[in-house]
Amino acid sequence: MSDAARARGADLAEQFRREGVRDVECLFPDVSGYPRGKLMPAASFAKGNELRIAQAIPMQCVTGEYSYDPIFPDADPDVRLVPDMGTLRRVPWSTQPRYLAIHDCMELNGEHCAFAPRSVLQQVLARYRARGLTPVVAPEIEFYLTAACTDPTQPLAAPVGRGGRAEAGQSAFSMNMLNELAPFWDEFHAAIDALGIVGDTWIHEVGQSQYEINLMHGDALAVADQAFLFKYAAKEVALKHGLNAVFMAKPIAGQAGSSMHLHQSVLDAAGRNLFTQADGGASPEFSHYIGGLQAYMPDLMLVYAPFINSYRRYVTGSQAPVNLHWGLDNRTTGLRIPLSGPDARRVENRIAGADANPYLAIAATLAAGLAGIEEGLSPTDPITGNAYDHAHQLARTFVVAHERMAASAAAPRLLGAGFVQAYLAVKGLEYDSYLGEISEWERRYLLPQA
Repeated sequence: MSDAARARGADLAEQFRREGVRDVECLFPDVSGYPRGKLMPAASFAKGNELRIAQAIPMQCVTGEYSYDPIFPDADPDVRLVPDMGTLRRVPWSTQPRYLAIHDCMELNGEHCAFAPRSVLQQVLARYRARGLTPVVAPEIEFYLTAACTDPTQPLAAPVGRGGRAEAGQSAFSMNMLNELAPFWDEFHAAIDALGIVGDTWIHEVGQSQYEINLMHGDALAVADQAFLFKYAAKEVALKHGLNAVFMAKPIAGQAGSSMHLHQSVLDAAGRNLFTQADGGASPEFSHYIGGLQAYMPDLMLVYAPFINSYRRYVTGSQAPVNLHWGLDNRTTGLRIPLSGPDARRVENRIAGADANPYLAIAATLAAGLAGIEEGLSPTDPITGNAYDHAHQLARTFVVAHERMAASAAAPRLLGAGFVQAYLAVKGLEYDSYLGEISEWERRYLLPQA
């Protein structure tokens, strides 16, 4: 350890001592974007003590199981958890003074762990840097606040608000309904401020107790970190208020689905928008980028819609897309081009659900767009009017998306062969678990009639 590192560690140890900090959450996002890691004594963290975890943990299924695909070594080796000190923040919801830091999963030979979602995004960003380019990303994240769900066999319900009753009907953009759960929002606002999450606008969405928060555009990795911590904070603060923050793509039958729209643009080495020419018109790279999204996003659909439930969201006429057409200021398309000035020209990917891992969804989108630029791909003509009048192009089920990625020659090239093999194995295991469940629908209709 260098003298400078020792001095930084001593300063951090003194800060922890002064604030009474006992522990540091050493976090990383797993394959589902769920926070995993270890709790480390603050003094040990300040000293820079090495921390390790099993290599397979980033690929843990939502069921808690692990795949035995050959891509995972039988020895179950360790990886090192290396903190990104720029993410070190005080945990705002902890009852005891505590900090958190997002970590990278690094192999013992110093390489990034291929199974770690943060590594996948970093590898995609490295390809941009090699070309002197910098992506800029801004996510829009939708989610529901529901009453506590103690029985998973029962449907989720809107919580009782300050008026003494649960919300009914549609209240899109209602300020009264946005304020209905004010105690939660007050604490949540404070929490994301403390975590360095830069929000833009907040709205009540179409669904009952459904909300959308737009994060400010910025560096792709930093924005992915913010989206990861945003979901973590929402769930923790909601539980303190007897609520659930729900990021499922389609959590409530008959209600709107929840998306994670991704706005993206690219800066060249001089900091200019690559999508805009000097005269203010759209550049060839802009067209090629859209062409790449149209060409490769179908192979990556399992990233944007990672669960069985995800595919319930893609319904005609629901403001969730059903194809990859693109158009100017057209919310019926999968790829929307918002009206903007030349410097802000961007593409909005409306495919990803709120349940998608933000690191992987951003990585897949940026990788597809860059491939389009590198290969000079051309998009279809933009459409006007209603994209729902055109054919349903997206995978309709989890199985179709899984099979498409498994057969893809492009997915391993865009996201890494090791990652794709591991991801398919994990998703296959989750599907097997799903098949072991018998649904209410089956009992309702098949029990009397089959």
